[in-house]
Amino acid sequence: MDNGYFVGWGSLALINAGLAQGKNRTGFNWFILSLFIGPIATLILLFVEKR
Repeated sequence: MDNGYFVGWGSLALINAGLAQGKNRTGFNWFILSLFIGPIATLILLFVEKR
């Protein structure tokens, strides 16, 4: 598989962790979740309310 795929997926996980911390949620948990479900986690974070 192309290395670019893994770099992109990892970058998305880092972005999601930052987005989660901005909404007062645990960045590490969202990072791990994003490694498994990727763009779906981004959509969830976009529609979740800030705590």
